Amino acid sequence: MWIFLPAKRKKIALENIRQCLNIDESESARIAKISTVNLGPLAMEVMNFPRLKNMMKSHVKIIGLEHLTNYINSAERQGRGAVIATCHSDNWELMGGAFAQYGIPLVGVAKKQKSEGADKFINEFRTLIGMHITYRSGVREMYKMMDEGHFIGLIMDQDVGRHDGVIVKFFNRATNYVTGAASMSRFKSIPIFPAFMHKNSDGTHTLEVYPPLSVEKTSDKRADIQNMTQKLATLTEEHIRRYPEEWFWLHDRWKSMRVEFTTEEVAEFNRRLNIE
Repeated sequence: MWIFLPAKRKKIALENIRQCLNIDESESARIAKISTVNLGPLAMEVMNFPRLKNMMKSHVKIIGLEHLTNYINSAERQGRGAVIATCHSDNWELMGGAFAQYGIPLVGVAKKQKSEGADKFINEFRTLIGMHITYRSGVREMYKMMDEGHFIGLIMDQDVGRHDGVIVKFFNRATNYVTGAASMSRFKSIPIFPAFMHKNSDGTHTLEVYPPLSVEKTSDKRADIQNMTQKLATLTEEHIRRYPEEWFWLHDRWKSMRVEFTTEEVAEFNRRLNIE
């Protein structure tokens, strides 16, 4: 799969890895190739959802599931849902299915595919495994379903436009980071559960759920969202550093910083974030 990628996409992956992990070209190439090849098994597992649905608990082990179930059974919940924040590591499609099959009422937030046929196809498999799917534009539906007790699954690690994120420190670089989880948590006074998946040597997976985080609600809304988004970015970075071969390095993660911000602005962000 790696050899068929356009040179531009390979360059993005190699540059991301080299700068983030501070490693040489040879090791960067090794990680980039493994990360890309892993997309094959990811797709095969999605196609295999009809079989995996009946054997999910032997295929995916969840560590920290009690954090979710304790919240579900708590008085503080009052029928409300929560946010599950994750990243494009290992098989993120399987993660949503695992939560659903373990009894977590999950709503997956998806990007609509350009091809109507492809979009319908992948959503049929997501629904089959137990997820409810809404699109990123469906904010009203997300809030409605949170009020009904659903957990909103958000993938937090992709680049966003200048006016859609906040600048945080991520791999010792000023990074434009999506604020959805922090914004929802603050507005609805609900917890965020960070969760990340990695693949085991036998082909099964381990999904780790972290204790809940709560956004502080002060008079400075932007600072509250900024602080929580930084916490989530740091947890995401720590996971990627542990399992670098499993992250989706092909994404142009720093594009907005490169094309939407001036050199002077980036320098000021670096100063504020103590980035040398």
